[in-house]
Amino acid sequence: MMEKQIESFLKRLSIRQLEVFLAVHQERGYVKAAEKLGLTQPAVSSQIRQLEEALGQKVFEYIGRRLYNTPVGNLLAESVTVIFEQFAKLQNDVHALKDQVSGDLNISAVNTAQYVVPYLLKSFLNQHQQVRLSLNFVNRANALERLSNNTDDLTIMGIVPTNRPLESIPFLDNELIPVFPKGHPLLEKTSITQQEFFENPIISRERGSGSRLAVEQHCLQNQLDYRVFIEIGSNEALKHTVISGLGVGVLPHLSVLSELKLGQLSTADIPGFPIKRSWCLVYPSAKSLSPTARSFVDYVRSNLANIHHQFLML
Repeated sequence: MMEKQIESFLKRLSIRQLEVFLAVHQERGYVKAAEKLGLTQPAVSSQIRQLEEALGQKVFEYIGRRLYNTPVGNLLAESVTVIFEQFAKLQNDVHALKDQVSGDLNISAVNTAQYVVPYLLKSFLNQHQQVRLSLNFVNRANALERLSNNTDDLTIMGIVPTNRPLESIPFLDNELIPVFPKGHPLLEKTSITQQEFFENPIISRERGSGSRLAVEQHCLQNQLDYRVFIEIGSNEALKHTVISGLGVGVLPHLSVLSELKLGQLSTADIPGFPIKRSWCLVYPSAKSLSPTARSFVDYVRSNLANIHHQFLML
């Protein structure tokens, strides 16, 4: 009996009706939904009317000039959203079975990885042009929060937490080097110790950032006095603060290539530098990766040598 009721219900509905309904729900209006779907407004109205006849209930109502969901409309919106998410997953899985990687790939990366991630992704996206990438650069605290909430498919960071079960794939060395403004007195010396460097006014990233944490750990392990003169919230601002002559800093080598070539910043061979960490691709151990995310992970694992070579050429 139940199966017959469901069969009868499904016969009165169509995928097109649900697609139109979802567009009106998301756009909060018939006109914008019509524009989104490439339909006329009367065609949208006709589809909604047929849907309401099939359900025996109104799904939208106007209060004043604003369009609102009815209680039935709210229930339908939840169900239709799940239905189309499952359709998208089915499409991705079918493409994956055909060795065609497609679908969404959501990646969050710490801000300091902005010099690395685009180059890492370029070859993969060139090979798989049906992949739709969403890339968010955030500070370390936000990256950890998104990782805890399972917001993204993958996360790219330097120092990986050890207090939770995570899969971590190191794919590139992150070398932190000392940087000086042009003409700094220490650059005239034939040799510089780490402590001499850190006795200068230190321009540092904010507390909680990955590079700040790496430098603090390094100084603690080597019993170096580390006192921050100015805290700055981005590498770009930090670079310009050092260039201005306000102090010295420690930055990822890849982030200062242009400034070193132009002579705006200088570095020096100091024992103990560079401070080496690794950029890592990270995701929760229990996570079921989408076919697209799994393809990217496999791509990184199988191309580690090429990735290293690519960055040596920069």
